Amino acid sequence: MKYRKANINDIDKLIDLRKRQLVDEGIEPNIDINSELNVFFHNKLSDGSLIQLIVEDNEDIIACGAIIYYEFPPTYTNKSGKKAYITNMFTKEDYRGQGIATKLLTKLVDEAKDSGISKIWLGASKLGRPVYKKFGFVETEEWLELNI
Repeated sequence: MKYRKANINDIDKLIDLRKRQLVDEGIEPNIDINSELNVFFHNKLSDGSLIQLIVEDNEDIIACGAIIYYEFPPTYTNKSGKKAYITNMFTKEDYRGQGIATKLLTKLVDEAKDSGISKIWLGASKLGRPVYKKFGFVETEEWLELNI
């Protein structure tokens, strides 16, 4: 298996994997989001704020994971204010249980460390939650969300 950073040429495959991930999480595909995903991946890959890793088995992309960088005002617990968000984690069903997601997480965390990040957060699906907890992520009461 080959792990590598995605590039602009991978966008169509990234869109397909993202939509499969959302369906796996129980989100109904009731609207077309292809153009929005295309713009998102193009912009974020181009400006470097998204590091999208992919895993290939021969020429087939079988898993992916990403980290998005954000800057917040510095705090006493995060002097740089830089944080990272893990997203777009997906492994095709036939490849699950082989440690691929854990290896992706390790590589993404290393990317964050190399960028001077000291805080990473994520939203976990039911399927992914055990993987993240085993890796060392802990649940917090820090965030509130408002749908508008």
